Amino acid sequence: MIDYLIVGSGLSGIAFAEWALQNGKTIHVFDNKSQNSSVIAGGLYNPVILKRFSEVWKSQEQINLALPFYSALEQKLQCVLDYKIPIFRKLFSVEEQNNWYVASDNPNLKPFIASSILYKDFHGIDAPYGYGEVVQSGYINTSLLVKTYQDYLNRFKFLSEESFDYSQLDISNEFPVYKNVYYKHVVFAEGFGLHANPFFSQLPLDGTKGELVLIKCPELKLDAIIKSSVFILPLGNDLFKVGATYNWQDKSAEPTEAGKQELLTNLKSILNLDFEVVAHLAGVRPTVKDRRPLVGSHPKFTRLHVLNGLGTRGVMLAPFVAKALFESIENKTPLDENLDIRRFKKLKWD
Repeated sequence: MIDYLIVGSGLSGIAFAEWALQNGKTIHVFDNKSQNSSVIAGGLYNPVILKRFSEVWKSQEQINLALPFYSALEQKLQCVLDYKIPIFRKLFSVEEQNNWYVASDNPNLKPFIASSILYKDFHGIDAPYGYGEVVQSGYINTSLLVKTYQDYLNRFKFLSEESFDYSQLDISNEFPVYKNVYYKHVVFAEGFGLHANPFFSQLPLDGTKGELVLIKCPELKLDAIIKSSVFILPLGNDLFKVGATYNWQDKSAEPTEAGKQELLTNLKSILNLDFEVVAHLAGVRPTVKDRRPLVGSHPKFTRLHVLNGLGTRGVMLAPFVAKALFESIENKTPLDENLDIRRFKKLKWD
């Protein structure tokens, strides 16, 4: 019998698989590569909501868990994943400067934001009101993480690169059975693919399409991530990732001309340099209207579990929520009510 069947190997599926393996559990993962939001994500970890200069929920706890988690994965996978780099929020007025000073006095934000306004001259970017600097920030190379972790799973025959057939899951006995193999637990981490899941499809997952462009701009020299109407993330070799759009109607993962033009218009409002677009990417983020993840166990089929809804902050959230679900299953540790799917009390479960 295998301890865990995990459906999905994006950020949440990887995080849960890793917690399980670190605790001596056996796993088998299914992934048909139909969901690509983890692969094309910006990968930023940022403990501050820069639109309002406010704290991300449980940001310090998430950072304290995530950074050692990714560091351990770097050692395991023998690759560089974590790029620690400050985020500079471009300020647009004296009022925004004042708001930044007020935020810097907030005890919950002090560990994350510099108290003084930073004036730095980046060729091609005008910032007369300066920047607010976010520390304890950076980005994870999510596409490399997904690829190398799937390679690792394949090496030990832990991964089946095929669609999971829900109709083949037999839950009539004490332990779930899938294609004649017994499992103690099944964890669904399918991202936006949750809508096809007959056990958890009633959860209020509301996917948000995001588009990014990769540009080449030899004249732009950045040693930080610039955040304005879009973010500009330096990747090296004169390449920069620029994102992202938010579309709540279109649920396809195909890049659109409208999305591209929105990105380029916003980029040109910040950057006064020539650049070349070398790639255009799109994916559907698994988002929830209350901006909290979907974590927990099915109220009737208690060996079926869900790990989803990480939204735009998946890099920070994934290790945190995966650990919470693992401890809930193994140790009966109560889930935070902000995560637990039982917060949706009006749902009817089959």
